[in-house]
Amino acid sequence: MQFIDQARIAVKAGRGGDGIVAFRREKYVPAGGPSGGDGGRGGDVLLVADANLQTLLDFKYKRIFAADDGRRGGPNRCTGASGQPLLIKVPCGTEVRDARTGILLGDLTAAGDELLVALGGRGGLGNAHYLSNRNRAPEKCTEGKEGEEWQLQLELKLLAEVGIIGLPNAGKSTLISVLSAARPKIADYPFTTLVPNLGVVRRPSGDGTVFADIPGLIAGAAQGAGLGHDFLRHIERTRLLIHLIDAGADDVVADFQVVTRELEAYGHGLTERPRLVALNKIELLDEAELADRLQQLEQHLSSDGREVLTISAASNRHLDRLLAAVWQELGINVD
Repeated sequence: MQFIDQARIAVKAGRGGDGIVAFRREKYVPAGGPSGGDGGRGGDVLLVADANLQTLLDFKYKRIFAADDGRRGGPNRCTGASGQPLLIKVPCGTEVRDARTGILLGDLTAAGDELLVALGGRGGLGNAHYLSNRNRAPEKCTEGKEGEEWQLQLELKLLAEVGIIGLPNAGKSTLISVLSAARPKIADYPFTTLVPNLGVVRRPSGDGTVFADIPGLIAGAAQGAGLGHDFLRHIERTRLLIHLIDAGADDVVADFQVVTRELEAYGHGLTERPRLVALNKIELLDEAELADRLQQLEQHLSSDGREVLTISAASNRHLDRLLAAVWQELGINVD
């Protein structure tokens, strides 16, 4: 399944039905009179969040959505049938904006959330509405109104509590595959991960916490370089970030700074988000080399008192310490 997290669609609500001109022609009704009914209301267009959807792929193939029109009125003051509302299903976490102005119209985060995006047109009036003492036989009716029509920009932002970030090939996919049942592509070359991966990690209480593996960031990602800029939006909703650094890198401090600068350039408060820093792939180093890398990072981070964890996702070493730190940051009781 393709991961599509942006889409542009056109929606049009239904047109209201026309009113009609009609007169009563009944036996034993001496005066008769106007009896034209009103037109039905046009159908609305609503977006509905569906927990079973994970991508905006459906909107790649269908981009124009129109609700049913209302039916015209009938004789004997019968109102025409209203158009059925059109319900468009979107994944949870979808932001909806006006494509022309960029104004945020709504944010569908929970299953069942609804957003009215186009209002159906009002039905026209039949001639029965124009009866008066001065006009006993009106021959006037009105047409139904057109429904609203909008161009919408849909943007999916994954709903994950923990985001795993880092340079390409830092071991993010390996970590999420070990901690959860997620099975992302893993290989020994950069940019193996081309789309975000979600995994559910079991808490000590038994329920799950959603982790997201974000494709690797490189210098200039916030301005469009590499792949990471396409997916930075997916960590906007996270409560905690795990910053993975390859312990075998030539300069672990420089690697840390590259990702930090990209978070600052992107904005949206990502640098203020709680962040755990972890040296990964420690199985590649001897004790002296590891101690040296660890000291470099700790000296760089000494100003904010941030602890550096050492782990090996591939050999499953010290991951319990990492998870304990995650639960503590999230305020989850581990007893």
